[in-house]
Amino acid sequence: MQHNPIDRVRVIADYQFGQGVGRSLFPDECNFILSRTGRVRQIMFRGDRLATVRAADGRLTLGIAGARILQQALSPPGYRVEVQMDVADFIRQGKNVFSRHVLSADPAIRAEDEVLVVGEGDELLATGAAVLSGQEMLVFNYGVAVKVRQGTIRT
Repeated sequence: MQHNPIDRVRVIADYQFGQGVGRSLFPDECNFILSRTGRVRQIMFRGDRLATVRAADGRLTLGIAGARILQQALSPPGYRVEVQMDVADFIRQGKNVFSRHVLSADPAIRAEDEVLVVGEGDELLATGAAVLSGQEMLVFNYGVAVKVRQGTIRT
């Protein structure tokens, strides 16, 4: 039985970010870029990439457009890592987040989770993959905390 791609990616989003997030993240009007084998690879909306389905594990990686929607769907501290303002410009450019610059992090974050990197006032700076758990980010004062995938400034 063939499943609708929108239903599939919504289920993945609900699993990864919490019940009900899939419907917020992926509107009915999404377009899909499929692999040669017919699997969903990218989810697009109005020309912007919302997310990509990782071939390795089937989890979502967010584009900035998807990160903005997720930010609206989840109240703080949901999947957020807040950084010091003196490094905000570097993070916007796509540079990695180091533990010593983390002010707060959602305690529910696990290593390899997709996270939102925010500054003061919940300003979205970037999206990426957590290298450490939320609690480890606050305890360690060295090393990469978030491997940034995309900053809000296009270079």
